[in-house]
Amino acid sequence: MLKQSELFWEIEQHLLKDQKPSEFLEKLYDTPIFKQQPFEMLYVLKKTEQSPKYHPEGNVWNHTMLVVDKAAKVREYSKNQRVFMWAALLHDIGKPSTTRKRKGKITSYDHDKAGAKLAEQFLLTFTEEENFISRVCGLVHYHMQILYVVKGLSFADIDNMKKNVDIDEVALLGLCDRLGRGKENLEEEKENVMEFLRKCGLETDILNHV
Repeated sequence: MLKQSELFWEIEQHLLKDQKPSEFLEKLYDTPIFKQQPFEMLYVLKKTEQSPKYHPEGNVWNHTMLVVDKAAKVREYSKNQRVFMWAALLHDIGKPSTTRKRKGKITSYDHDKAGAKLAEQFLLTFTEEENFISRVCGLVHYHMQILYVVKGLSFADIDNMKKNVDIDEVALLGLCDRLGRGKENLEEEKENVMEFLRKCGLETDILNHV
């Protein structure tokens, strides 16, 4: 029987090499090992619904698979592909514990912060690489900042984000996140991300090749 640690490294290879890592992950979904902690953190994503207004693709698992595949298409532009791809897989791991129905609407407030803590728990099961874990969790923690900054919301935290993560990596992950919704408008989403970068005071060519 495949050990959890072996599966972790196998998933990593598919994240780094496959054109569509979702195909391997979908095959894993119903296996017994995927229903055990810490993989159960990913397993419950399929049981977590999202607002159909903002996520026509359906549950969080569907969204995550789309994001992972989008990330695989642009991972060559990341400064650390391993960090970037794990962040893509774990970016919404906080949604199951934060999703609520409020007045007929599905919300997942603070799933970014909760997700960073859960991502740390997940990764510590398999590795003690502090820098790797910190960088993955940083991207998970700040992946919603594109929305917060562009919309001028009170949750925007540009100063701390600049101190803790690479803004280019947030932008690249954020673009994949926004495109992983079943309906694509690449130019519109790129403009949203470019506006985020401008409001962060950065000029970068990170999206020029996307």
